[in-house]
Amino acid sequence: MSNDSTYMHWLRERILNEGVYLGNGILKVDAFMNHQVDPLLMQGIGYEFARRFRGQHPTKILTAETSGIAPALAAGMMLQVPVVFARKTKPLTLKDEPYQASAPSHTKGGVVTLMVAHEFLSPNDRALIIDDFLASALTIRALAEIVRQSGATLVGIGAVIEKAFEGGRGALRDLNTQVESLAVIERFDGDKIVFAE
Repeated sequence: MSNDSTYMHWLRERILNEGVYLGNGILKVDAFMNHQVDPLLMQGIGYEFARRFRGQHPTKILTAETSGIAPALAAGMMLQVPVVFARKTKPLTLKDEPYQASAPSHTKGGVVTLMVAHEFLSPNDRALIIDDFLASALTIRALAEIVRQSGATLVGIGAVIEKAFEGGRGALRDLNTQVESLAVIERFDGDKIVFAE
C-alpha cells in the first residue's frame, strides 16, 4: 500500500466484501473496524486523514468511545497529536463536572451522553473530530458541542464511512469546517452497497 488512492480502494473493497447490511440503514463492519480491528487498514486510514487535515494543524483529535477510537488513534499517530475520546459512562476518576453533550444512538437505541474532562480540551486547542461513521451526524454534533464548550477551535471533521442518504453532511454545514469522508455510500440497493462516484 503506497498511496492514498490505494488505501481508499482497499477500504471500499473491505466494505464490499465484509460489510453486512442489517437493514434500517445499519451497516455492520465488525470484521475490520467495530469489533475486530485490522491494524494495517487503520494505518492506511490514519495516513489518509493526516494527508487531508495536516494543513489545519490540529493539536488534539476528538472521538467517541468505542468505535471511533481505532481510526482516531491511527490519525493521531500520523499527525503526532494526542487523541481524546469522549466517555459514555462517567468513571470514578472523573471528579469535576466534565464537558458533556447528548446524542441519540442509532445502533444502541436510546440517548448517550458523551463526556470529556476539562484537562484534555482547552481554548488553546485546535480540535479535529474523527469518527467511524457519518450518518445522521448526531454524535458528531455532540462532539462539536463539547469542542464549543471547551473554547477550542474546531478545525475539521473526518469519517471513515459516510452514509450520504442519511443527510449528515448537510446537518454539519453550519459548523463551517472541513468535512472529509473516506468512503461514501450513496444507498443500499437490497443488500448491495452502492458507493457515490
